[in-house]
Amino acid sequence: MAFRQRHAATCFKSILQVLLVFFFSYCPVQAEISSAFIDQQTGQLAISEGYRDDFVAWANFTDDIDKSGWSFLEVSTSRRFNDSIQAYAAGAVEAAVTSQLMYKHWVNTLMGYCGPKTFESGYCQRLKAYITSNLEWVMEQIQEQGNAPYWHQAKLALLQLKGLEDSYNDELSFPGGPFSINPFGFLLFQMGGDIEDLESALNKSSLTRPLGSGSCSALIKLLPGNKDLLVSHDTWNTYQSMLRIMKKYTFAFSVSPKDSAALPGGTQAFSSYPGSIFSGDDFYILSSGLVTLETTIGNSNPDLWKFVRPTGAVMEWLRNIVANRLASSGQQWAQIFSKYNSGTYNNQWMIVDYNHFTPGQTVIKDQLFTVLEQIPGLVVYTDKTQELMEKGYWASFNIPYYPEVFNASGCNELVEKFGPWFSLDKSPRAQIFRRNQTAVTDLDSMVRLMRYNNYKEDPLSWCDACDPHGNGENAISARSDLNPANGTYPFGALTQRSHGGTDMKLTSYGLFRGFGMLAVNGPTWDQVPPFQWSTSPYKDLLHMGHPDTWTFKPVKVTWSS
Repeated sequence: MAFRQRHAATCFKSILQVLLVFFFSYCPVQAEISSAFIDQQTGQLAISEGYRDDFVAWANFTDDIDKSGWSFLEVSTSRRFNDSIQAYAAGAVEAAVTSQLMYKHWVNTLMGYCGPKTFESGYCQRLKAYITSNLEWVMEQIQEQGNAPYWHQAKLALLQLKGLEDSYNDELSFPGGPFSINPFGFLLFQMGGDIEDLESALNKSSLTRPLGSGSCSALIKLLPGNKDLLVSHDTWNTYQSMLRIMKKYTFAFSVSPKDSAALPGGTQAFSSYPGSIFSGDDFYILSSGLVTLETTIGNSNPDLWKFVRPTGAVMEWLRNIVANRLASSGQQWAQIFSKYNSGTYNNQWMIVDYNHFTPGQTVIKDQLFTVLEQIPGLVVYTDKTQELMEKGYWASFNIPYYPEVFNASGCNELVEKFGPWFSLDKSPRAQIFRRNQTAVTDLDSMVRLMRYNNYKEDPLSWCDACDPHGNGENAISARSDLNPANGTYPFGALTQRSHGGTDMKLTSYGLFRGFGMLAVNGPTWDQVPPFQWSTSPYKDLLHMGHPDTWTFKPVKVTWSS
């Protein structure tokens, strides 16, 4: 894929710009706005700077990374146009305003992955063949069943991705018929989680994810007296991934060509990345009243990889998008997401339905909270409202909850080999969440817990088999970079790595109704030293566009529309 940097577009001040209210300070920001419209002379889609009344889609972007740690993007489409052109235009305007970040993020995170020097490897050829076969199968379903809501939304997501890539490459041309997706283009931004599992399923010799590597912490917390329901998520990722965009999509798509009803999840706010048309973390606030989030549980049983096949499957990132758009309840979300299980990016999903929550309500019936777990060949989901009510919280920390998933994915063997670190009840984060969640009484205390890392003093962060014993991985927000390079560790997750909790997002009953949240980007520095590229062991890793020192404070995110 050919990548080019664009010249910086002129910034526009506008009443449409994102409103950022800092917890600790306020700083005005400028917005860059672009519109996609139908050129009356050529009849083709075109993009111009600024807001136009005749937009097919328009984007409003603010790069505030140096001041707040985040950039902010809003994309809206117009129902005056058909769904397909809306979707393509949505991708096109996003690329128009975020192309510089997209370039930097590609350089930092994907440059060289199955590139010219490595493409001849057997793995890269197998990966391309797998992705190509899968895309062909999905396109066949779209052609044959395009009027069905599921496949209509799948098509729109792929058109949005094509618009994003075409616009970035200055090759804007709305496809009038069947279209193709570059298997090694910006699709790789969408497939990051899927590829982690495909590396194992396709026998890549060097895997991206070390044994036991965590990928996110999550907490759903009922405050005392049920006065509020808080939903929070920490992304755990490589530090090179920290160029972030907080996004809000407002898409005027219909459910299907034969059902003109508006999408339940047509408006979504979520944490995301340059070049990604979904969250990837994942953390979503949806107009349906749902908040959806996940932590990765992975798969440690090689016998299950036989269920990972390119046909009959939809990649997790795409099933995620379709479920978020179409579902009106937690049960419906789980049913939609369960279809065409790819067995890749295997996660525990939590679906909170704020339609079934009233602050102060003493009795909450079912349908408030659903938990789903996916591994190759198996999806399990049930309503967990009553367990949430009884315990007052639900914590998620990369270990399966359902026994059939725990056992089938090989977690019981990991416990036998490495001990309780891999167990559901006695792993470090399970114990820290259980002990510390009782102190959560408001937004501030929830933020403190989700940023918690006191690994040198907290006995629950202790690792008997490690030298030194305190380990920066064993916390709610990991700091694996603080583990000594010359230490002794029983498995890869506990070693020194450029990896840890890279953000925190939190919403509440009051915030979610405006698609709002509290958010902080960067590794935690509440109880440990701040992360600084220039003094870290990883200063030579590519981190184009990153601030040097990550000492950002939480911001309250609200939106212009």
